[in-house]
Amino acid sequence: MNDAPEKKKKKTIKDIAPEKTAIPEQDPKKRCTNFDEVALGYTEEMALKEAERCLDCKKPKCIDGCPVLIDIPGFIREVAKKNYRRAFEILKKDNALPAVCGRVCPQEAQCEKTCITAKKLDPVGIGRLERFVADWAIKQGWEDAPEITPNGKKVAIVGSGPAGLACAGDLVRAGCEVTIYEALHMPGGVLKYGIPEFRLPNEVIDIEIDALKKLGVKIECDKIIGRIFTIPQMMEEKGFDAVFVGTGAGAPRFANIPGENLNGLFSANEYLTRVNLMSGYRFPDHDTPVGMGSRVAVIGAGNTAMDACRVSLRMGAEKVWCVYRRTIKESPARVEELHHAMEEGVEFHWLTAPVALHGDENGWVKSMECMKMELGEPDDSGRRRPVPIGGSNFMFEADTVVYALGTNANPIIAGTTPGLKVNKWGYIEVDENQMTSVPGLFAGGDIVTGAATVILAMGAGRQAAKGILGYLEAK
Repeated sequence: MNDAPEKKKKKTIKDIAPEKTAIPEQDPKKRCTNFDEVALGYTEEMALKEAERCLDCKKPKCIDGCPVLIDIPGFIREVAKKNYRRAFEILKKDNALPAVCGRVCPQEAQCEKTCITAKKLDPVGIGRLERFVADWAIKQGWEDAPEITPNGKKVAIVGSGPAGLACAGDLVRAGCEVTIYEALHMPGGVLKYGIPEFRLPNEVIDIEIDALKKLGVKIECDKIIGRIFTIPQMMEEKGFDAVFVGTGAGAPRFANIPGENLNGLFSANEYLTRVNLMSGYRFPDHDTPVGMGSRVAVIGAGNTAMDACRVSLRMGAEKVWCVYRRTIKESPARVEELHHAMEEGVEFHWLTAPVALHGDENGWVKSMECMKMELGEPDDSGRRRPVPIGGSNFMFEADTVVYALGTNANPIIAGTTPGLKVNKWGYIEVDENQMTSVPGLFAGGDIVTGAATVILAMGAGRQAAKGILGYLEAK
């Protein structure tokens, strides 16, 4: 009799469920009235079911699709075995903010896009499993507690958004003394001011940040670098051996059309900051008014535009329009965000561009004049260029207009740092190690690339941490 253990058969796509396990969500009619999280997360049963869909490939392509290079098959393998603590450890090794990334990263355009099952079936729900593991760890009170040996080096981080937090996490684990300087009154950067709680609860962000504090990262808020002191002062007078700039790109961008001086017009950053960071949706219990009317037009169709539209509904707007000069196919928003906005009642005006804003006798917006567009040849972005259709102008009433057309680089750091090279758009230039033209000064995230995703900013922060450690060692 042969007592040798039977070799386990290798899974193929024929052995797995063809569709991704659905994630439970709040009912659209109910969620429009609250700021509670829309996606409710997997139960353990759902997570185990989805983990079984992973083929555990010999040459996984999903890792290369992840900007921070998480061992995706490794953590999913541990989920399938119910080794959730080990799955969490694998995630935290490469990702300082798994509970955040599991909620807001565009996995469908990154790791899930390169998943081998996606060639014929739905990809594995990597993001949903990441969130499950991170949330499970939070409930269990698990902490990431590596042994840290101080190396005697001091590093400053400017900005507490995803790039800064990721950079700080890697540096503190390597033994550096790390201090983050944040311009606003609480840490989190764009995670706090830019993303509504129904997509990313503040509690989740705070838990992730507290984990970094427990590792030794210091955070000082209400510190605008370039105003209270400069980068050169940090390096020459305050004794920092290196500095990382992860300030994001928060300067608003407008359309430069008549009427933009009227009241009732917001940049998306200002609008969302009033609501998200300063709890404007709880006015008057919190003392930040939003000043929104009942008929809101949001210009743009990226994720920020979807957030502005959906916030407006929850703030009580009677009508919310999304105005975009291309079609839904060219929209930069995640499919999930577009789907949720449509479910909740946002009305979309595709192939439409604003040409003027009109006001009342008191200087407030009362209507928006638009023109219909058609798509021509592709432009530099690879998307077909919108071309105006003559004689197609039309009007519709709107007493609030929110611009979500992207952002520009904030010039404060560049303007107060001699020798710092920026490109023609004002974004900081860096080398392959994320080091700028100033020795010892590194940068990453939106202040280098322009507006991008949370996980890409985190990838830049991790790359900068590696560059900083190499620089410190060589120095």
